[in-house]
Amino acid sequence: MPCENHRRLEIPVQPAPKQDAAQRVQNWDEAFLGYDLDTAVIEAQRCIHCPTSPCQEACPVGNDIPGALLLLERGDIIGAANVFRETSNLPEMCGRLCPQESLCEGSCVVGFAIRTADMGRQPPVAIGKLESFITDYQRRTDGFPLPELPPPSGKKAAIVGSGPASLAVAEQLTRMGHACTVFEAWPEPGGVLLYGIPNFKMRKEILAQKLDFLRSIGVEFVCNTWIGRDVTIDDLFARGYHAVFVGTGAGVGGQMRIPGEELAGVYQATEFLVRGNLEPHQLPQQMRQPLPLGRHVLVVGGGDTSMDCVRTAVRLGAKSVTCMYRRTEHEQKGREEERRHAREEGVQFQYLTAPTRFAGENGHVSAAECQRMRLGDPDESGRRRPEPVPGSEFTIPADTVVLAIGYSADDLLEETTPGLHTDKRSHLIRVRDDHSTSRRGLFAGGDNVNGADLVVTALADGRRAAEAIHHYLQSL
Repeated sequence: MPCENHRRLEIPVQPAPKQDAAQRVQNWDEAFLGYDLDTAVIEAQRCIHCPTSPCQEACPVGNDIPGALLLLERGDIIGAANVFRETSNLPEMCGRLCPQESLCEGSCVVGFAIRTADMGRQPPVAIGKLESFITDYQRRTDGFPLPELPPPSGKKAAIVGSGPASLAVAEQLTRMGHACTVFEAWPEPGGVLLYGIPNFKMRKEILAQKLDFLRSIGVEFVCNTWIGRDVTIDDLFARGYHAVFVGTGAGVGGQMRIPGEELAGVYQATEFLVRGNLEPHQLPQQMRQPLPLGRHVLVVGGGDTSMDCVRTAVRLGAKSVTCMYRRTEHEQKGREEERRHAREEGVQFQYLTAPTRFAGENGHVSAAECQRMRLGDPDESGRRRPEPVPGSEFTIPADTVVLAIGYSADDLLEETTPGLHTDKRSHLIRVRDDHSTSRRGLFAGGDNVNGADLVVTALADGRRAAEAIHHYLQSL
């Protein structure tokens, strides 16, 4: 095995082909073009199949990554895809959207291995790109594998929201014989996967095919229905649902609370993204007008959502696009890959800078008054706190401003569901280890429990919650 591992360590990383920046800003297609089979097999051969599998340990859903890659090496791509599907409901999406550099790839032994002098240190195995390749191949050739469903249990579950946690609950409970209805406030199902992820990161057809698969096994979707406003949780129980899962996410955008924030042309990130990326029929009536984009776009914030916004603005034709973040790049929580893509596409970054006021003309934003920052002592998150630098004020033109400064949970369910315990400061639903809440038969998971987090952590919550709901339904 040592000799075999040495041979594998000598295999150079296989770069994933992608569109040139000048080309991709002219379209909305995914930046990465994907591996071909021969290249994918070579990249999979870089895995040394370490006995402790730290990559699997680092995966929130526990994917058997070495097992899948070994099957790919042997030419059994469908078998490899099924290995991923044993633990993940959304492997095509996770392969594209997970921050692999801080999860599986960040723990990959190959990325830490000592190389020969001429080879140098190589990157970790491209696990995310291989996961996408493997499961895309299966989806395009065989489609999603249809499960053998057990006899109906006679139990019904209502699922609130249709993001990754909710889709996982719906699929898992259906596979266990329970009838599932998913309620979505937006005109189409998919939650953040549809309304928060631009096409250049994940093609909409992948989600559409997953939703078609879920419908084919019996999941029902009811859209344009806002639970807590149109229908309450108590109404769902009154309609005969035996259990309810809440996976509404954290969809309330953060506010800066500075002068000028109310001006026309200042948008929350979600509104900017959905109006810039989706067709009018996919949006609520009040958002169907074309997005009036200015020449100079300023996006405030440093996470992945801000990268989605700046890259959307470039594709919409803005003359200049600036991302402003009050800390340094070292403190940014988003993916380095996304920042690199943004820079390649012409986005400018202003670090250690924050707007203090938005100025306007005739009620429309026209400029941002800003101030330089410096890093002080760490705050409660462990990151150094930004502090204003006296006398460093300056102004930049900005006729479109997008606020991408974080998300919190909505308080609507909290207000309309008697007996539901939440964190009163953040409105996050409090759950036990089994994802049950203070209300009998009501479960929750994902960002409305954890705060804004990853697709894969919401997915992991959904799978655990489905097991708990199944046991609860069996006890009735």
